[in-house]
Amino acid sequence: METLNRKNFLKLLGVSSFAMLSSKTSAGSLFNAFEDKKYSPSPLRLAHLTDIHIQSGLESEKGFASCLHAVNGQKPDLILNGGDAIMNEAFTFSKEKVKKQWELFHKMMITENSLPVHHCIGNHDLYGWAMPSSSSDESKLLAMDEYQIKKPYYAIQHKKWKFIILDSIRPKNSVPGYYAQLDDEQLIWLKSELQNTPKDVFVCIVSHVPILAVCTFFEGSNKNKKTWSIPNNSLHADAGELTALFYQYPNVKACLSGHIHMIDHVNYLGVDYYCNGAVSGGWWKGNHHQFPPSFSMMNFFDDGKVTRDVNYYNWNLA
Repeated sequence: METLNRKNFLKLLGVSSFAMLSSKTSAGSLFNAFEDKKYSPSPLRLAHLTDIHIQSGLESEKGFASCLHAVNGQKPDLILNGGDAIMNEAFTFSKEKVKKQWELFHKMMITENSLPVHHCIGNHDLYGWAMPSSSSDESKLLAMDEYQIKKPYYAIQHKKWKFIILDSIRPKNSVPGYYAQLDDEQLIWLKSELQNTPKDVFVCIVSHVPILAVCTFFEGSNKNKKTWSIPNNSLHADAGELTALFYQYPNVKACLSGHIHMIDHVNYLGVDYYCNGAVSGGWWKGNHHQFPPSFSMMNFFDDGKVTRDVNYYNWNLA
């Protein structure tokens, strides 16, 4: 049997699903090694910052400031916050302490950033997110108020691209108190948005929890097992329904997510699914598995193509 070396592997891979899991290269090299760069000039450039997990402390505050400086230095058109802006630990934080984290987040977004920002809600943005006894409706409203959005899901359009920002987080009465899925009302709204989007306008779907990702196989207890089990708080429980829906609309080109603090890229049924790591890496303690703190610069072209440049910024300035 022929040895499956790197050259043969890439030949077999073709345009099928793939994930690239390494951080031992400079930013934008390995994770973009197979991208075709022959696209039209002047793409819409979006900085995807997810899982910031801001809290008071040297690593977090200086690290996030360094990230924002790196982002602003590249002058993208806008920033998309993919959720989990604050740390808001599961059981230990009071509302007062959570409020102070929000105040710090807003302050830094004003003092260290000059770009427009749109927000996607993550589980850590919800007070008491891990406690079944918490009020999910109140927590969602509090997060919406902090992000100054009228609904937890919405759509925006820039140039030839529509960005549909989803609300992944559904409450449940057991620890960790949430799972990832669209409720019926949101699913009806999403179908309507896709139906009413002109065919010559391209669509990027944004969710906090991945709709589809390879890195979820290596998260949590899975890494020590010989069988695979992906919980519905790590991957959308309705992934099958959503991927089938996107297949009906050829102008759906990409999906962005965070949550897992790891980086991968899967192409499935013609849609590129990007899981874009974490600004905080391992929650401001270094890497998470092999992945350092990072943000992704997404390039959206007028012909529907999408590329990503992963940026490992200089976060540890202590």
